[in-house]
Amino acid sequence: MTMNSTGRPTSLSAIDGDVPTQTVSGSKGLLQAEGLLFEIGSTQKTGVDLPAPKGGKDRLGGVTRTASSNLPGLSEPEAMRHYVRLSQKNYAIDLGLFPLGSCTMKHNPRLNEKVARLPGFADVHPMQPQATVQGALEVIEELAHWLMTLTNMPAVAMSPKAGAHGELCGMLSIRAALRARGEPNRKRVLVPVSAHGTNPATAAQCGFIIDEINAAPDGRVDLEDLKSKLKDSSDIAGIMLTNPNTCGLFERDIVKIAELIHAAGGYFYCDGANFNAIVGRVRPGDLGIDAMHINLHKTFSTPHGGGGPGSGPTVLSNALAPYAPVPFIVKTAEGLRFVEHHSDAPDSFGRMCAFHGQMGMFTRALTYILSHGADGLRQVAEDAVLNANYILARLKPLMSPAFEGYCMHEALFSDGFLKDTGVETIDIAKGLIDEGYHPMTMYFPLVVHGAMLIEPTETESKAELDRFCDALASIARRAVQKDPSLKSAPHLAPTKRLDETRAARSPRLKWTPEPPTLKAAE
Repeated sequence: MTMNSTGRPTSLSAIDGDVPTQTVSGSKGLLQAEGLLFEIGSTQKTGVDLPAPKGGKDRLGGVTRTASSNLPGLSEPEAMRHYVRLSQKNYAIDLGLFPLGSCTMKHNPRLNEKVARLPGFADVHPMQPQATVQGALEVIEELAHWLMTLTNMPAVAMSPKAGAHGELCGMLSIRAALRARGEPNRKRVLVPVSAHGTNPATAAQCGFIIDEINAAPDGRVDLEDLKSKLKDSSDIAGIMLTNPNTCGLFERDIVKIAELIHAAGGYFYCDGANFNAIVGRVRPGDLGIDAMHINLHKTFSTPHGGGGPGSGPTVLSNALAPYAPVPFIVKTAEGLRFVEHHSDAPDSFGRMCAFHGQMGMFTRALTYILSHGADGLRQVAEDAVLNANYILARLKPLMSPAFEGYCMHEALFSDGFLKDTGVETIDIAKGLIDEGYHPMTMYFPLVVHGAMLIEPTETESKAELDRFCDALASIARRAVQKDPSLKSAPHLAPTKRLDETRAARSPRLKWTPEPPTLKAAE
């Protein structure tokens, strides 16, 4: 199946007055049409000619390829144009505001990238002798110091490589602590219904049983439901709670929740995905938290998206610190060194990965922290919250806020304003594509019907926020006016709207050429 059959126009078949709305080339202005490599390339050509190897011994054990792989070839200019044209179809934070909620897609200062590429950081290798990487170890140690300072926690595990990996670290530490207490049968972990999906998944991966906590009408944890789950606390292992939560709200009862969980004999795991909303303003350690991962790729600006590279250091309380994973850094008379073996840390729950985290992310995050300073990090949280509340105020007259009052770093709307219009949340998302924006987070959190979750982050100016709000407001007005064109949006994108359910259930993972069309003889 070619891209042409998925909705891209290829002929001058629709005319609006004297202005063509479709083109023969498939291109639209400077947005060039581009097919798949298999469509535009040829197995009969290549951009590079390599001589046949001479005298080399076959080390493939009899599995040498005997037939052509039929991979398409392109000349150098064709290859360059192919990838440039594809890049123009990507949405990126360097192109415009990225409104995804619970993702913190914000500008990454170029200073961070410059420092990460310095010799000694960019070329450091995990197998080097420790005596030759003392500077790199010092960077890790200093970053750890500031993470502990910002959270008021006594220990931090630096090796987790992403947020969910950090969750795993915290929950494995809790499991190890329970076993050390002689209470391995404490298996029940309380998880709010609005939690990130990785929370219950991580708890289950560690062998725990998930018990959901209902949400109160104001979007926060239902404290009475929580108390009812603690009446029989003999099997309580702990709680996993995000604060600010996934509805973009601060859990006002968090200290009380921590007290209840500790009284029940459990531990408090806090999902730190939204730490950027409180960094420099609130120290999680002051709230009674035992473990919290910190997404360096969210709060401290390291690259995010496309599957990585992430980094999720996990801060730990005094109760959990002895069970932290190896390796970790200690100071000796000879300098810094790794404690790498279980024999040197018998209480540790073990090793999470081969090496010690993400050096490039550590370098970027420390650069971000030092360049901002204490006052700058505080302003990060203040501006993130201010920007989200500005969007909430701008759009509130036209859309339906999910909850009353102010939000934290995310503005959350329901589909209430779409009632009886025939327009759905998905149509709002597709309309935003026509306006040149990646859609916000749609249909999540699940506790809000038809949810639309917007996180502008602290790096956006008022002018850019207004530009986004103007676009979304226009779509909201069209929806209320029952504009039928929203049901078929996007109209200006390289491809039209797909049948997403069918695409997910029956994906075409292999390209096959279309059969040649036979022409009758003249």
